[in-house]
Parts: sequence; C-alpha cells; structure tokens
Amino acid sequence: MAKRKSEQDHMDEAKRAVIDAALPHVMFDGWSDTTLAAAITDSGVEAGLAKLAFPRGPLDLALGYHYQGDADMRAEMAALDLASMRYSERVAKAISLRLALADKEAVRRAMAFFALPHNMGDGTRALWHTADAIWESLGDTSRDYNWYTKRMTLSAVYSACVLFWLGDDADETEAFIDRRIANVMSFEKTKAKFRSSPLGKHFSNTFGKVLDHINAPEAPDDLPGKIHE
Repeated sequence: MAKRKSEQDHMDEAKRAVIDAALPHVMFDGWSDTTLAAAITDSGVEAGLAKLAFPRGPLDLALGYHYQGDADMRAEMAALDLASMRYSERVAKAISLRLALADKEAVRRAMAFFALPHNMGDGTRALWHTADAIWESLGDTSRDYNWYTKRMTLSAVYSACVLFWLGDDADETEAFIDRRIANVMSFEKTKAKFRSSPLGKHFSNTFGKVLDHINAPEAPDDLPGKIHE
C-alpha cells in the first residue's frame, strides 16, 4: 500500500510540475499540443510519465489545471475558521478563494477551449466538480436530491462570478459575489416558505417518496488529469 501511495504522489508531483510550466505558454498558444510539449520540456518531466499523466493531451492538461485549483481551494478553506462566519460568508469566501487561485488568461483560454463541441462535456463536468468541491469544503454531507440542487445552483452562481471576474478591471468582483449569494439566500427563504405552505406540503407528500430514491453518485477517483488531495 505504501508503494502505491508513493507512486501516486510521484504522479501528482509530475502533473503539477507540467501544469505550472504550462501557464506561461498558455497565453500565447492556449491549451494546445504546443503548450503541452513546451511544458514537458520546461518542467523536466519524462515524456513517458507525462503521457501517463495527460493521456488525452491538452484536454487533460486543461482539466488538470482546473482540478488543481479546486484542490488548492479546499486546502485553503480547511485552514480557515469557518465557524466564525455566517453561512453566506463561507460560500462567498470559497468562491473568492477559487477565483484568487486562478490565472485570468488561463481561465479565459480554457473557456474558449471547453466551448469546442468535443470538449463541452468535460468542461461541464469540471464546473460541476468545482461546485462539488466548494460544498464539500463547507462540510456539506447531503446525499439525497439536495446534493444535486445545491450543486446546480452553485454552478450557475460560480459561472456568473467567473464571467464578471474576467471583465472586472475595478476590483468589484467581491461585491458581485455578495450580490449573487444574497439572491440565492433570498430564493432559499422563498423555497422554505413554500414548503411550509399547504401547497408545498401537498407537493412534498405527492413527490416526496420519489425524491427519497434520488441519491448522489459515487465519484470515480481515477479521472485523467485529476490532482489527488
């Protein structure tokens, strides 16, 4: 078991080295074969090992960069005193940290890259992965249908925040994040009122048994490009 863990650590170190070396090239060549080749050379990682780390080439390189940001965000969130914050402040802090850990040009290039038809599925899963990472960093333990609704809502909020952040030249992203979180909290209060209303109770009694059978999926731990935490 110790040997297997050592091999995984070695792979993760190689991935990080190549990803970090790729960033200076991304602004010129995007998430491309050219960038990957230059990053492998600059990082000193053996070509065969890099092939194992990024089997689908630039796609896994871009995903690796995204997953690395999620992992780093979770590590920083774990070091914070979340108990001293209101829940809305915790969500806003997680989004702010995730954006602070990202390079704007790398993200801008990644958005164009994942907008390509053959990459859209992986791009959508990467966004969902970030929402999941944020919720887990906040201690979310839901495994029923709430697991899905929380991540769907946060995915929409995070997407809006990323778009604003990319065009923000006046340091107004924090205020934008706060407004989006306030909107979500207002929506949650409306949902709570609906659930306690006669119509809401009828809906719950009618569809509750169906929703009770919805469970969160078990995520695979061997996704290409993923940085283990």
